[in-house]
Amino acid sequence: MSGVAAASDDLALWPRCFDSAREFVAYLLSGCALTDDAVSAVGEFGVNALRHTHFALPGGRFTVKVRRWPSGISIGVTDQGGTSEPAAREPDPMEESGRGLKTVATLASRWDWTGDVNGRTVIAVFDMAN
Repeated sequence: MSGVAAASDDLALWPRCFDSAREFVAYLLSGCALTDDAVSAVGEFGVNALRHTHFALPGGRFTVKVRRWPSGISIGVTDQGGTSEPAAREPDPMEESGRGLKTVATLASRWDWTGDVNGRTVIAVFDMAN
């Protein structure tokens, strides 16, 4: 592959929206060694959008963007913002949740976010192994 390929999908809140996001990423990255990690990341980002942003409000939407280039891929999820900032924290072993961004940080080469209370984009970058 030469150059950069990119695609995005805008999804509304509905019972299978996270399944659709994972299927979208899996389809676009079919045959890529990083597909499973990217699918996991988009799932974690989606759940975080539901739990921590305005996405869960009526009319909630989020956008998934996939970029692929010869040496890696990136997965981005843009949501409708919220009051808390994304952070990978050490999980409490007694809690059932709180591991999402820590999982992404482990799987990805790096991750970051931009935005504010009106909208945020969380991005995970996966570099191909040499």
